[in-house]
Amino acid sequence: MALAEEISELENGRTNIRFAELLKICRERFGGERVKGSHHIFKTPWPGDPRINLQKDGNKAKPYQVDQVVAALRRLAEIVEDKE
Repeated sequence: MALAEEISELENGRTNIRFAELLKICRERFGGERVKGSHHIFKTPWPGDPRINLQKDGNKAKPYQVDQVVAALRRLAEIVEDKE
């Protein structure tokens, strides 16, 4: 799926995204995570924020977690766009 489509899908379903799906997207875009307890921490290809720190609490991702991923994907899209 294209980056813009992923961002749109996440924004439209912000309160109804499965945690497993959010993890899958992060793994595909940012590589493997470091797991510390229930926290899944993803490195981004830039220093500082937005960083991605997801914590599982049930089957659904929390809206603020979806917002973190959307912000990181937007930043990634800018980087990819600049390289083209």
